This record gives sequence, C-alpha cells and structure tokens, in this order.
Amino acid sequence: MSHDPEQVTLEKQTSSLRCLIDSPEQRRKLYKRTLMIVVLSQIFGGAGLAAGVTVGALLAQDMLGSDSFAGIPSALLTLGSAIAALLVGRLSQRAGRRIGLASGFFAGGIGAVGVVLAAVVHSVPLLFLSLLIYGAGTATNLQARYAGTDLALPNQRATAVSTAMVSTTFGAVAGPNLVEVMGGFATSIGVPALAGPFILGAAAFLLAGLVFLLFLRPDPLLVANAIANAQKSEQGSQSDVRTSMGKAGSNGRGIIVGATVMILTQIVMVAIMTMTPVHMKHHGHGLSEVGLVISIHICAMYLPSLLTGVLVDKIGRTAMSFASGAILLLAGLTAALAPADSMFLLVTALALLGLGWNFGLISGTALIVDATDPTTRAKTQGSIDVLVALAGASGGALSGMVVASSSYATLSLAGGFLALLLIPVGIWYQSSKKVAKSESMSA
Repeated sequence: MSHDPEQVTLEKQTSSLRCLIDSPEQRRKLYKRTLMIVVLSQIFGGAGLAAGVTVGALLAQDMLGSDSFAGIPSALLTLGSAIAALLVGRLSQRAGRRIGLASGFFAGGIGAVGVVLAAVVHSVPLLFLSLLIYGAGTATNLQARYAGTDLALPNQRATAVSTAMVSTTFGAVAGPNLVEVMGGFATSIGVPALAGPFILGAAAFLLAGLVFLLFLRPDPLLVANAIANAQKSEQGSQSDVRTSMGKAGSNGRGIIVGATVMILTQIVMVAIMTMTPVHMKHHGHGLSEVGLVISIHICAMYLPSLLTGVLVDKIGRTAMSFASGAILLLAGLTAALAPADSMFLLVTALALLGLGWNFGLISGTALIVDATDPTTRAKTQGSIDVLVALAGASGGALSGMVVASSSYATLSLAGGFLALLLIPVGIWYQSSKKVAKSESMSA
C-alpha cells in the first residue's frame, strides 16, 4: 500500500510538535521568539539590501559609460529576486522558513562577492550575473516578513509584518551612510570604491542567513502546517480550522488585490528610486549626499512600519492602500518639481516615496496572509513576490530609458499618476466584499 510522502511528513511533524499544537500559550511564546529572530536577521539583511540600492546604478554607469543602461542593475536585482522569491517560497513550503530563508540569504552573499570581483576585473558579464544572484538576498529580506505572520492571530498580522520590517531600518539606514567609508576601505585593498558597499553587503547577507539557520527552531511555518493538519484530522472540518487559525482556504479576491497593491507600489518606488542617484550625480551632488538621500528614503520605507502595522490592523487594509496611492502621487509631484540643487526637496520626495511604498507593502501583505491557508501559504507568497519583483525589474529597466529619452521629472510624474490606480482597485475590492457578504447573509 502506497503512502503520500507529504502526508507522512505532515503526520511526523504533527507528532513531534504536539505540545505546540495543544498549547496556545506555547504558540504565543514561539510567535514572540520567532519575531525576535526575524528582527535580528533583518538588521543584517537591511545592510545588505542597501548596498545595491545605493551604488548599483552608479557602478554600472561607471563600467558601461552610459546613462541609458543605469537602470539595468536595478532590473537585474529585481529579476534575480523574482527567481529567488519563487525558489525560496517553494523551498520554504517543503522544508520550512529556516531552510528557505537561510538559503536565499547565502545566495545573496555569494552574489555580492561576485559583484566585487567583477569590479576588480572590470567584467560586465560577471557584474550582471552577480547582480542577478545578489537579488536573492533582496527577495529573501522581503520574504522574511512572512515568517512573523505564520503563528500570528488575524488581528496581529499587519503588526507582525511591520515588526519584521522596522528592524530592517537599522541596517538599511547605516548601509548608505557607510558608502564613503566602505569606498575608502575598498580602495585601500585595491578594489574600486563603488564596489566597497558590496563588501558590506556580502558580510551582512551571510550573517542574516546564519541567524535563520542556527536559531529559527522550531520552524514557525512547519508548526502552523502541523496545527492545521492536526485540526483537520481531529475535527474533520475545514471550517473548524478557520475558527482556530483565523483564516483558511483561498480567497481569490484578496490575493488579487493584495498582489496588485504590492506590484503597483513596487513599480513606482523602484523606478523613481533607481534614477535619483544618477539625477543627483548629474547635478553636482557627491556620494555622501546620494547616500544621505537614499538612507532617508530607506528609513521611510521601513521605520514607520510599527505604526503602519497598527493602522492596517485597526482601520483596514483597503484604507491604507488608498493612503499609499495618495502619498506616492505626492512623492512623484515633489520629485518632478524639485530643483535639482535642492537637497531638502529631494529628501522630501524620496521620504514620501518610501512611506507610500511602506503603506502599500504592509496592507498588501496583510491581504495576502488573510487570503491564504497555512498549508499553501509560503508557495503562494513566493509566487506573488515573483510578480512584485518582475514589476520592479520592469520599473528599473524602463526608468533609465525614460530619463535618457525625456527627463527625471517625466519619470517622477508618470510614477505618481500610476500610483492612483490603487484607488479603483481598492474600491473594487470593497464592493466585491459587500456583494459576498450580502450573498452569504441571503444564503
């Protein structure tokens, strides 16, 4: 008689995790411990993430000698993150968050080492390949936010996401401000200055991977799967799992809307952010000023997260997606109208850009978690992050071409008005929820 390998695995997990399945108090403790581990890893991950964001476009511009291709690094990073998001999501679903996230960060660290080598030997093909692999660290850093939600109650999910994201701020803000320091260090060992931040990125991603590999035990996703499996067996009803876990089964509308919110905010953010350092360099700003603007931008992407999570849980996912669209429009208008020599307005525009992205990502993520079942959640999340990354890749690749053929102002205006699509998407979701509710009541 044959047995389903996945079913056998689930039964073994259920047996070994019985104390967590039977004890809500033990699950609460594991939930808090998981968040602490995610926070620690995100501090390192944020530093690794910042390297490519800050100098990737400048390094490519220096090696290629053309602004038209300055968006290619961002496109490769996000394309690499798309591939990694799919692989990390699938691996996490099969082997747990610990193995999936550690593997992704290790790949990102290897990619960062490759970027440094490419700069030393001045090899554009190696640079492009390494940036593609480096994107795995970016994807993993973003996917780590899901680890905190696996054992969260429905009214804690956005807050759990935000707790993971806010910890990224510490590394992400420090990274860009270390551009000159790492550049000086790189020069002292015979490496081009612009490759210096990638030395930091390599160490940061590898450390983030080690944190997950060594400490994320027991694995929160495997625990959530075991709980769902045990309740299906013992209670014999998927509706019972809904009651105790907060949400089971797939909600197609929630998945579509959550994905759309994250995709639109990613396109707008990546496109404008990618070309800001190039725009600043053309108008006489130095690396330290570029680092300051990008660090404030990344700070705005992550630091408001704790408040954002509370707002998403309290006033709703849709309302916060509306706010995201409005803020991104304001960011685009400010960037387009800001004089090139005005550091204050450039900082303001990039801070608003980060804040609008923050609102969109957390509200969209919460919608995805609400709409998915633990037994398929990681795979679904990985697939959606693929679309988000591909959207970012498109925004990054097109941004350089738009600026080369038109202007930075045109790019910023286009991004701002694109963000307004979040409003009709949210209205459609709200109306569909009302229809579903009335149908349920009539039934």
